[in-house]
Amino acid sequence: MQEKERKWDYFLLFLKGAGMGAADVVPGVSGGTIAFITGIYARFLNAIKSVNIEALGVLKQHGVQAAWRHVDGKFLVTVFAGILVSAASLAKLITYLLEHYQLLVWSFFFGLIIASFVHVAKQVSRWDMKTTVACLLGAVIAYLITSLAPAEAEPHTWLYFVSGAIAICAMILPGISGSFILLLMGMYGHVLTAVTEINIVLVALFLLGCIVGLMSFSRLLAWLLSRFEQVTFAVLSGFLLGSLNLLWPWKQVLTTYVNSSGVEKPLNQANILPSEYLLLYGQEPNTLLCAGLMLAGLALVLAVEKLSAK
Repeated sequence: MQEKERKWDYFLLFLKGAGMGAADVVPGVSGGTIAFITGIYARFLNAIKSVNIEALGVLKQHGVQAAWRHVDGKFLVTVFAGILVSAASLAKLITYLLEHYQLLVWSFFFGLIIASFVHVAKQVSRWDMKTTVACLLGAVIAYLITSLAPAEAEPHTWLYFVSGAIAICAMILPGISGSFILLLMGMYGHVLTAVTEINIVLVALFLLGCIVGLMSFSRLLAWLLSRFEQVTFAVLSGFLLGSLNLLWPWKQVLTTYVNSSGVEKPLNQANILPSEYLLLYGQEPNTLLCAGLMLAGLALVLAVEKLSAK
């Protein structure tokens, strides 16, 4: 019975990793958010942080099994398997949905992030001047980042490594999307293409960059949580609040650019009301359906929160 429960636990961990991978594919949603609401965020950070020189010492003195336990190997392998399988399998689907059902996709994730903000904000036991200012600061930073116009970079080979190292820092932060950071760097389309075309060299370079960035930034984040837990949680909740700027479904395209593939893409966009969207584009804003999907995203997070608590 215990063995079955253990297998079931790891299956759930795989699903949580798959949720992180699916979120990381969408520009605007963070895998760190999914890790947080599913209750594996602290363990995820600690497991990554434990892959260090000390682990090599344990390996040398006590063998492979002891080192494997030291780094929480089963947990890391299960979660990362979920992330990689999900990201690889859902890349084309997410791209298709964003292209054909953009309003509906953004609406669902808008509701998801609102609920995630509430969830992270509840981790702050006392809201005082310090935590309130930290939350507002996080919101302003996320708002400014999501207000930047995406660029289009030349896909030099070395950029895959650099973009992986930088984007992974955002991927483990609730509220700031690693995919959006890739978008700002002009590498989102190139990385997605490398994944969908199974370009092993470029994907390997990107993953290597992710590993280097993850090892470095996870230590900083774990240190902040251990020393300044309440302020850090307040900043993270602010990141979620500020990221709503990117996820608002109804937008007016102000300027466009042509990417390296010759496809016209939005450059600068402004958030507008559904009624303005109808007047500008002559397309149905699907206000009721979008509102329903926002509520569905909110309900999903609350359901996951309750299940994780159990």
